[in-house]
Amino acid sequence: MEKLKVGDKVYNTRQNGFTDFVRYSFSEVVSLTKTLAVLKNGVRLVNQPKTSYITEDIGYSVSRKKGAHWHLVSLEAIRKAQIENEKIAAHDWFSAKEFTQEEKLEIYRHFTSKQK
Repeated sequence: MEKLKVGDKVYNTRQNGFTDFVRYSFSEVVSLTKTLAVLKNGVRLVNQPKTSYITEDIGYSVSRKKGAHWHLVSLEAIRKAQIENEKIAAHDWFSAKEFTQEEKLEIYRHFTSKQK
């Protein structure tokens, strides 16, 4: 378990309840002090890796907010974020869209033809 270095890419996830989507935030370490790693977005992390059960095995606590952790970016995390962002975009699109009767019929036909 290594300490963060300038240039390390990190991410955080948050979720408002179990039914909400997982929302990813990405940032980069821009400076270090003796005990903190400061991110590009202004978040200050305690630069001491610790066991985390939130998203990854290892996390870095937010200074003065020990329950929030940031993790080193991995390809798996990027892929999960892409999938989750697509789900959010689809949800938002369906929430904002008002379908005409013709569009509803077309959607209905599309899905019922796949079931056969």
